[in-house]
Amino acid sequence: MANEVLIDDHDPQAKIASPHLDLSGQPQSRTSGRRENRVLRVLHVVNGEHYSGAERVQTHLARRLPECGVSVDFACLTPDRFPKQFDVESSQLFDMKMRNRWDIAAARRVAKLARDGNYQLLHAHTPRSAMIAAYASRQARRPWVYHVHSPAAADSTRPIQNRINAMTERFCLLSTAHQITVSNSLRNHTIGQGFDPANVTTVHNGVPAIRPDRSEFPQVGGVWTLGIVALHRPRKGLETLLDAQRIVRDAGLDVRVRCVGPFETPSYEASIRSRVDHLQLGPDVEFTGFVNDIPTALSQLDAMVLPSLFGEGLPMVVLEAMAAAVPVIATRVEGTPEAIRHDMEGLLAEAGNATDLAAQIQRLVCGEVSWHALAEAAAQRHAEEFSDLAMARGVADVYRKVLER
Repeated sequence: MANEVLIDDHDPQAKIASPHLDLSGQPQSRTSGRRENRVLRVLHVVNGEHYSGAERVQTHLARRLPECGVSVDFACLTPDRFPKQFDVESSQLFDMKMRNRWDIAAARRVAKLARDGNYQLLHAHTPRSAMIAAYASRQARRPWVYHVHSPAAADSTRPIQNRINAMTERFCLLSTAHQITVSNSLRNHTIGQGFDPANVTTVHNGVPAIRPDRSEFPQVGGVWTLGIVALHRPRKGLETLLDAQRIVRDAGLDVRVRCVGPFETPSYEASIRSRVDHLQLGPDVEFTGFVNDIPTALSQLDAMVLPSLFGEGLPMVVLEAMAAAVPVIATRVEGTPEAIRHDMEGLLAEAGNATDLAAQIQRLVCGEVSWHALAEAAAQRHAEEFSDLAMARGVADVYRKVLER
């Protein structure tokens, strides 16, 4: 549902309006049926301009952490799509909009909110929010933790921006009490930067069980719809998928591609549409734009493809596809192989290699590997290791570890 950003952007009690929020301007204490002294109050400091993988992690944590004795609210620094899509009634959203990228004054507003709301801990998720949380933590005298969703130094194809983000992140992390990484590969990367292993914990991303009933299944020799679900940007490898689709179609296989999600920039969207035309794939490539209902979008696919080039921690969409029993074809990038094991829950190709990606697609479409076997194995592995409750419990354990010091 759409939420309207209201009140003075620089009012320290400014809230984002929503039908489920109290509009008194004061943080409300909630106990979720538990005794007050057992509930931890945590303020997540988030960007808020997008609603993609990291934002879905934040939403699932808000929904499941109360079951672990943790009350969660959010301070949004660049509120846009996140407050419009966020629908967890037990959490409050506060507008802490920054005037610009280096608006440290936002940290004073977050610090005041942390004190007035009796939050015991701050939790940041991006280099920008780490900067604000680090300053606010010092002013409010509250510890803060940092959630590493992807390596800042390899987050985009803009090297200067990557370098600035990585330097900002590294400086701010000198004061963090603990880091949560979404994959073991990211934990190793973080420790390799010189951080104490005792203060870095892997908590794998998790998603709800969303397996829909399915009455129709793809058939060898039939039409196959492959989907990529993402905030489309260069590192997601959409060009590689389109090149692979051309190879597969030239081999006589009827494979369509559905691109689900928005583009990061209009210029990148234009370049992709130009590539589709150049490859003469126009009728066989569909662009849906942003969708809020990811489970339904996944249920309409025969396989989910994520041809990332770099910069993946543990992709939420891979876990969501597993939960929906949709086979995954992905690349061997960072944390992805921790969820998808080749020829077991899905198929893996080398990043940036359209020929290899096409070969894996052909193996599935031609029946060399069983669609049903991959789907069942993926759903089972999700249930055993990548549920949203398991993620929430892991994060709650980190909170308590920090506060017990």
